[in-house]
Amino acid sequence: MKISKQDALTWFQFFADLPEDEPLGCRQQEIALAVFAQIEDAVEAHRAEMLCRIPGLKAIVADHPEGIPYTPSLPACTLYLGSADRFPAGCRSCLLGSGLSAVRKTNRCNAACPFCYDYGVLDQIPPIGEGLWEIGGGRYREEDLDLLFALQRKPTGVAYVYLEPFMEIEKYYGIIRRFHDAGVHQHMYTNGIGADEENLRALGESGLDELRFNLGATGCSDRVIRAMETAKRFIPQVGIETPMTREFDRIFRDKRRIILDTGIDFINCAELHLNENNLPNYWGENMYFCRMGYLSPVFSRDLTLSLMMTAAEEKWPVAVHDCSNRTKFARDLNLRAKEGGWFGQTSYGCEFERIPYGAFLPVLQDPAFAFIEEEPLPPGFRPGDVIL
Repeated sequence: MKISKQDALTWFQFFADLPEDEPLGCRQQEIALAVFAQIEDAVEAHRAEMLCRIPGLKAIVADHPEGIPYTPSLPACTLYLGSADRFPAGCRSCLLGSGLSAVRKTNRCNAACPFCYDYGVLDQIPPIGEGLWEIGGGRYREEDLDLLFALQRKPTGVAYVYLEPFMEIEKYYGIIRRFHDAGVHQHMYTNGIGADEENLRALGESGLDELRFNLGATGCSDRVIRAMETAKRFIPQVGIETPMTREFDRIFRDKRRIILDTGIDFINCAELHLNENNLPNYWGENMYFCRMGYLSPVFSRDLTLSLMMTAAEEKWPVAVHDCSNRTKFARDLNLRAKEGGWFGQTSYGCEFERIPYGAFLPVLQDPAFAFIEEEPLPPGFRPGDVIL
């Protein structure tokens, strides 16, 4: 049903006031899903217009991992600007290889970013265990990798995540060497606070292929910008991966010349998605669901596309990657297929146990946000009707 924005607002005000232990009935769920579809349709229509205005945009599709000129009809896994050899190999592995294989060790961080999925609970993250690494959900010692490589299919790539690896970076060198000797592409995420010439050189000598700096974690700190330049001397691919927030966009634009002069290869503009931990930090923003999975502020990917427009106009010497919710959606479809899943199998979905209907009131109250098409609700679904 093409529910009107006013009816959507009326119903969502009602849903937001329901007790937490009171679920929606089937017809109420139908109304809620219609509202989410209306919001997503309006968001995607606006973005389709923005995408058509970005010159040189490329789409990575299954048969063309290097990317081909973007058209709206392509079944794109993701979109980017720039040279194909600057696009991060870790992203190709994630999107077209065996998926994002996470290697986890560190359960601590030296920052507390409002966009972090673990905001407010960083001191409650359970440890992996002394001498252990979490790989594929299991726990292993470094020496167990030889057995893993002998018995299981090697991943095309792995990523070091969870939380800040430079908190104990010296523990990483040995396992990086083992994956490197096995021919597995490796990339690592860091906020850059603990990076220096000594440990960056050691990472490069160990065989790390790619290092991604969350530049937004430090407000584009000059020290971290210099660390990116240092990293480029030792590690083949170096870039930025940061959730797109207004603060990061503003500071990055102010410093973009000095950042681009570091010689980095790519900028992954991650669409900010929210969970129960970080949602309160963005309460009051216009929100939308992407395919009933990730919940995001509307502004986040809009900032990405605006930045890509600037990059195209100014001919930046880096790959600028639209790492959107749609990219994450495609990533999971690829991973399930590589694992032998049935047609349509995916684990992409909503990260909230209970949908926060109140988070959608701002977008429904925003006079500048319009639904594309509206129609009256049928009998039994109108405000005032008693429905279950």
